[in-house]
Amino acid sequence: MTESRENWGSKIGLILAMAGNAVGLGNFWRFPYVAASNGGGAFMIPYFFALIVIGLPVMLVEWSIGRYGGKHGHGTLGPMMYLQAKQAMKPKKAIIVGSLCGMIAFGVTILVNSYYNHIIGWSLGFAFNSLTGGYKGDPGGFFASYIQDPKNLVFWVIALLCLAFAVMKGIQKGIESWAKVMMPVLYVFGIILGIRSLTLGAPVNPDWSSLAGLNYIWNPDFSQLSWQSAIAAAGQIFFTLSLGMGIIQNYASYLQPDEDIVTASVATISLNEFAEVILGGTAVIPIAYAFLGPEGIKGSIGLAFMALPNVFSTMTGGGIFGAMWFLLLFFAGVTSAIAMYNYLVALLEEDAGIERKKGAWIVFVGYLIVGLPIALESILTQSANLVYFTEVDNWIGNYLLIVLGLIEIIVIGWCVKDKALEEMNRGGLWKVPKWFFRLFHQFLTPITIITFLVFFTRDYWIAGNFKVVPSYVAEIPEFAIWVNLGRIVVFGVLIIGFIQSYKSIKTKYKDEIESNEVNEKEENK
Repeated sequence: MTESRENWGSKIGLILAMAGNAVGLGNFWRFPYVAASNGGGAFMIPYFFALIVIGLPVMLVEWSIGRYGGKHGHGTLGPMMYLQAKQAMKPKKAIIVGSLCGMIAFGVTILVNSYYNHIIGWSLGFAFNSLTGGYKGDPGGFFASYIQDPKNLVFWVIALLCLAFAVMKGIQKGIESWAKVMMPVLYVFGIILGIRSLTLGAPVNPDWSSLAGLNYIWNPDFSQLSWQSAIAAAGQIFFTLSLGMGIIQNYASYLQPDEDIVTASVATISLNEFAEVILGGTAVIPIAYAFLGPEGIKGSIGLAFMALPNVFSTMTGGGIFGAMWFLLLFFAGVTSAIAMYNYLVALLEEDAGIERKKGAWIVFVGYLIVGLPIALESILTQSANLVYFTEVDNWIGNYLLIVLGLIEIIVIGWCVKDKALEEMNRGGLWKVPKWFFRLFHQFLTPITIITFLVFFTRDYWIAGNFKVVPSYVAEIPEFAIWVNLGRIVVFGVLIIGFIQSYKSIKTKYKDEIESNEVNEKEENK
């Protein structure tokens, strides 16, 4: 089963690419408004708890699964999880586990990128408009008119072309090379914006200083602690670290069999948290707080594309700083979206024998198709409600990530057990202690994820997300058609993903699945 696979060219290239996978829109677009909407400093308490109890253990698991899968010639999650599951169960049961995991990864890499790529395109378009003064007249209203104008889709297409060109060049000449350029620039822009944010003073209201904004995020008000903030923190950890997507495993599949994944996992998390907590928290929240106050920093898309342009249009040098902010979003988005793009290209390479360059163009066309509903909703309805976007993100970008992470941690912690720990520590300068594996991978992490998932499901039920007309469109019921279109697309893509994964695994492991007995020779490779 082992086949020749491209490897990362250098340790720094690997770390920057994997950090680029994690450092994305979740750090600079999502984190500030999620933190602000869930109590600011109070949010950071469950956030760091989730980082330690969920983030690090699941990250180690996904690196381990990916490196082991790559050793057997796999770059996609279905066959990888089959390899793990069959160590503890019969092949006919293991193929179901692998297919379910492959199904979710397939859905995530297609559907998260269907709207993620649009945000990348918006970021590029807004960088251009920052420099040309395009939104200066009406920053708040500019976003709605922007997404309703079909000609602005050119920035979306440019973003997709960037991804296609990067991925078709391969791991070293494409993904790694882009990460070596984009990641340092991204950090430089973030540091500059952070420094600028702390020198703003209080330009609008004496109580709305940038330092007060910093205090809001770092000085916890314990009365704001709630299950909602804890659930939001867990969801943010999955999203920001790119857990539960299958893309960490894909990148890890290009490692050498004895590459140190413990050090690499810690380095990836450290770079991600520096970008998110230090740069994202220091740059975005103080700027928005200084101009908009405590309520103005709680918008979702509105914070990045409506509130902040309003700020940049009034502050000294706002055009330059606005362009930096949106280029930072663009670079962060591209380095993450490349990973999802590469996952689908790897799938075409391995399951259909399609050459990488051709596969990159097939995925390009596929993303144009699945991304059209995002654009069409705004253009056809002449609104900025983004209901289809919201519904797809609710299920694919939030909920299913946690489900996949739970399956992975249970399979590794309770099925593979000590073999998994041995694989995790292979080639490592640092070793994961047995007590850590027992405490976290077998108990704290799965119990915590299950708890969060139960409350997450409860909140979805209370919010009416299971209704034909969920509560967030109750006042605009005519948009329910876009909600249900999103649900149909999600369900359809998941079904296709399950079938694809099942066929892929069965083709590669036909004999042992039909006999329902593990091939010991293959197992001991």
